[in-house]
Amino acid sequence: DREMIEPQEAVGLTVMGQFRDIDDPNAFIWLRGFASMDSRAAALSSFYDGPVWRTCRDRANATMIDSDNVLLLRPAGRSSGFAEVARPAGTALDRHPPNGLLTTTIYYLHEPADMAFVDFFESQLAPALRDAGASIDGYYTTEPSPNNFPRLPVRETEQVLVWFSRFRNPRAYGQFAMRFGRSDRLRPNLSHDLTGFLRAEPEIHRLAPTARSRLPAVAAPDSAR
Repeated sequence: DREMIEPQEAVGLTVMGQFRDIDDPNAFIWLRGFASMDSRAAALSSFYDGPVWRTCRDRANATMIDSDNVLLLRPAGRSSGFAEVARPAGTALDRHPPNGLLTTTIYYLHEPADMAFVDFFESQLAPALRDAGASIDGYYTTEPSPNNFPRLPVRETEQVLVWFSRFRNPRAYGQFAMRFGRSDRLRPNLSHDLTGFLRAEPEIHRLAPTARSRLPAVAAPDSAR
């Protein structure tokens, strides 16, 4: 947070959020955005060949057990990406961390997320999630282009749809999970249809933002119902 956020954004990428996984004390997750695949390669090359990384890389790499658990994603539709959110003002680190929670749900699919699954998510699953109290702040699918910056490996064989939701705190998320589990909208046909698309159980991460994370700047207004 102190050394590497602004220097990355200065070369053309957006650090959308930095998080701890509250269920895994050894995990740190961040989201980085790029205008295009070409700009991704250029921005990453500029940063990782630049002076900030040369100065900080030994200290940064010494903290890492594994840095290869990376998904390369793109918005599933024209309006499914995150809205632009400003970074919180100031330079505080964790002296005053925000209270918001970002949840990430990863659906592992048998096939690439074509229009059939995206339509199912938008028309059937997302309304049930919202009725139970979740926001749908963004949803993304696997980017099919090859990794054009191979110095940073990505999980290129995975086919996923990933959706994000913001909550005021873990308690609000727990309330949503209970409502969704017993929701009238989650009829057996909906659960059955979802399972038919999946090759594995959904993977859920509850993420606590750092003080300087763009996301979540605020919790979704309906997330604490």
